[in-house]
Parts: sequence; structure tokens; C-alpha cells
Amino acid sequence: MPDLGAFATTHAAAFAGGVARPWGAAEFADLLASPLVFLVGDARAFAMGRAVAGEVELLTLATHPDNQGKGLGKAILAEFHAEALRRGCDRAFLEVAENNATARGLYLASGYAQVGRRPAYYRGTDGHPVAALLLSRTLP
Repeated sequence: MPDLGAFATTHAAAFAGGVARPWGAAEFADLLASPLVFLVGDARAFAMGRAVAGEVELLTLATHPDNQGKGLGKAILAEFHAEALRRGCDRAFLEVAENNATARGLYLASGYAQVGRRPAYYRGTDGHPVAALLLSRTLP
């Protein structure tokens, strides 16, 4: 089992000031207790997903701010897709905050397309609602 405290530290740093609440080490451990959940990457950048019935959901993707802008997010997303394929998935889904332009750019450049929108799904640091965009793509 990887050092989940290090993953939690990266998650907190990556989402500081954003709309997503950072996860603690115990939350990572609880999720990873399921055989359907997997983690790719390391404490610099990682993705966690859940594969069920031929579909995979990207639960989170985080790159530590010290490592952003180096292509790690794109590499981790490709590793996530490869693991999903190994698990028999042919479709990927995720939710992203509408105001997270960096993440949206990564996902759109990686073949995702918007398939839905959840108004007021997140709360911004200022308390205002932020919509979640539902994105999907076929694999590979």
C-alpha cells in the first residue's frame, strides 16, 4: 500500500482554493478497500478511479503544484485510461468544476466531451455555487 498520507498532502495542495474538498489519508484508504477502485501514479501526480460494468469513473486526479506544467497530468490520465482498459472498461466518465479551466483543458484535449451539467454541484471558497460538468469519452 502506498503512503496515503503523501497522496492526501498532494490532493490538499492541488485543490487549495478550489471547490473540491481535499481528501484525507483515511478517505483514500476507505476507497481503496474496494476491489473496484484503483490508483495510478505517485505522490507527485495521481489518479483514482472506480471500474464497474465496463465503465470507469475518474474519482480524482491531482498534481502537486510543484509538479504542475510538466505534463504529468496528461501522463497520469493516459495511465488511468490504460488501467481502465485492463479492467475491461470501454467508457470513461468524470465530473469537473465548471470554473476549473486547467482541468477542463486537460480533459477536452484528452478526448472527453461534455455530456451533462449539474448546476450548483460544488461550493466555491466564497460560498457561491459552481456547476459540475459531466464529461465522457470512449476508450481507448
